[in-house]
Amino acid sequence: MTALPDLLPFWLPLPDAPDFPATGFAPLADAIGRLMGTRNDVLLLQGEAMVALEAVASSIGAPGLKVLNIATSPYGQWFGDWLRRAGAEVTEIGGMTPGRPVAAGAVAEALDAARFDLVALVHAESATGILNPLAEIAALTRDYGALLAVDAVASLGGHPLALDDLEVDIAVMGPQKALGGPAGTSAIAVSPAAWERIAPPGAAPSILSLGDLRTQWLATGRGALPGTPSALEFHALAQTLARVEAEGLEAIRARHARVAAAARAGARALTGTEWVPPEQASALVTALALPDGLSAAGVLAHVADAALSAGTGPAGARVIRLNHTGPRARLDNVLGDLARLGAALAAAGWPAPTGQALAAAETAFGEAARA
Repeated sequence: MTALPDLLPFWLPLPDAPDFPATGFAPLADAIGRLMGTRNDVLLLQGEAMVALEAVASSIGAPGLKVLNIATSPYGQWFGDWLRRAGAEVTEIGGMTPGRPVAAGAVAEALDAARFDLVALVHAESATGILNPLAEIAALTRDYGALLAVDAVASLGGHPLALDDLEVDIAVMGPQKALGGPAGTSAIAVSPAAWERIAPPGAAPSILSLGDLRTQWLATGRGALPGTPSALEFHALAQTLARVEAEGLEAIRARHARVAAAARAGARALTGTEWVPPEQASALVTALALPDGLSAAGVLAHVADAALSAGTGPAGARVIRLNHTGPRARLDNVLGDLARLGAALAAAGWPAPTGQALAAAETAFGEAARA
């Protein structure tokens, strides 16, 4: 166990963090809006993105609201649970098999079968490294006259995201993924149509009430945030956004795309198969599909590396995730992870061609860089 005095040198400066100026919150929201491609209202929340997602569900969920919830991981299932708790009537669909993306055709069939007020989905899934077809789902949602809510936490910075072009009504972001920032803040973009469905402030203020934030922050000129915001967290968010603007969002996406191509090629070479094809894969996490007879726990027992983990949800035992998110989106990290995975697979009884996997990863990275 680490003794408390051993941690103190890392924490000494924090109590002296300067106040974050009230005039700085609106520029942060505007910068996030630019990254998300929206002119809609952007609300800032103190708390990890799960807080923002629960706030959305609690604020828009109500008796009589009919929701088509696309749940391809536990994150989507939790969102559906929060909506049900708020009184909404939720119909859930997922991929053809657990841990895979939903098919646009399945969404069309569900929208044909019943009327829905809201469609909700996670764009990129960290759980199993997949990417749901947002553009196709957005077009279908528009055609059927429903609102669209998107969890964009693991896609912003890794994949193109233009909320206004797609006519997304509610979107949640967190800076801790591709943007490489802290997990202590999050933001929600809300369209005028979505505001019409969101509950107004209640008798008592709530940290989960978007209506309260609208009244207490937007309507007062976007000055001081309600409550007592952590100066440290918002200074960190400001530095993250400044760094993102310096590198450029296109450059960040390209960096993730190159590294993802390398990780997919290497993972495919190690096991001879892939979890999903490239067009259905997240650029932040690669899922290595395990051969029959192997489990994630059995393979990871031979690895001591926090960047390698089992998937989550029903398909979690069938994949191992390579994390190349944010600051880890570098070729040397991927090569190191592949080498450790190759050794672990061999120790678990699978003769993995590690050398071929490393060569395949380097080739794919070079091809992606030239492209």
